[in-house]
Amino acid sequence: MIARDLYYFLKPAIPRWLQIEVRRRWILMKKAGCEKIWPIDESAGKKPDNWPGWPEGRKFALVLTHDVETPKGLTRIRKMMELEQRLGFRSSFKFVAEDYRTPPELFRHITASGFEIGLHGLTHSGNLFRTLPEFRKSAVRINQFLKEWGAVGFRAPSIYHNLEWTHMLNITYDSSTFDTDPFEPQPDGVKTIFPLWVNGSSQNTGYVELPYTLPQDFTLFVLMRESIDVWKRKLRWIAEKGGMALVITHPDYMNFGEHEVRKDEYPMQNYENFLKHIEDEYKGQYWHALPRDAARYVKQLMTTPPVERAAT
Repeated sequence: MIARDLYYFLKPAIPRWLQIEVRRRWILMKKAGCEKIWPIDESAGKKPDNWPGWPEGRKFALVLTHDVETPKGLTRIRKMMELEQRLGFRSSFKFVAEDYRTPPELFRHITASGFEIGLHGLTHSGNLFRTLPEFRKSAVRINQFLKEWGAVGFRAPSIYHNLEWTHMLNITYDSSTFDTDPFEPQPDGVKTIFPLWVNGSSQNTGYVELPYTLPQDFTLFVLMRESIDVWKRKLRWIAEKGGMALVITHPDYMNFGEHEVRKDEYPMQNYENFLKHIEDEYKGQYWHALPRDAARYVKQLMTTPPVERAAT
């Protein structure tokens, strides 16, 4: 804990290449003791009680999301959209509200094309949940941006989370957790590959938690220097369990051939080949949903009385 906090305190003064090398060595050292819980934690495959399955009788759910951390990521969004559209997919882009300016015309293009917009915090620094008074102040600003953008989904920077405090946000869903990821700054997983309903003060005032269930691209490709075989293996397990495959990628780190691949990037072909694998291997088996649609489905399940639900 102390070492982690010290690293994040010193991070702004550390050269980018050195940041990556320090994180890489730490992760590879820790990875050796995590084989039983990463990338697959068998205990996370248990279905929730009375789980009715996915719409259209599909075997599992597929949810694609992207966190845009920097202005560089903004410049690659249209290329990301073109790639996904060409292969028949849609996704959600989550933006940091105050670190950079997102052109309104880009928002319009995203939504008009059938993609989703979400919020990825006010700034991409620090721990949003460090103290309750600080979070209360941030929540006011976050709710303003959610309303202005017409967004219903949130993900905290660096995947920090406090599911109780998150009730202060006017959201349909949060996606700041994971089934298992011992390499995150806050490594406590929710140990499920299914969405969670987080109760509010009454039955209808909760929100849906959508944990990511495939390793993040930066961890997998930049820090670990792994291939998409890890994604393929985890996806096969999720499909067998009937869970939700929720992916986080970052256009900031995805190289589209505009220059030589840098130390903090990976070839976009990794993502492209994974999408092709999904369609080739699982065509007709998955319910492909935007996170807002997955959340609305789960919210309806959780807020509809059982008798009424069975009659529909």
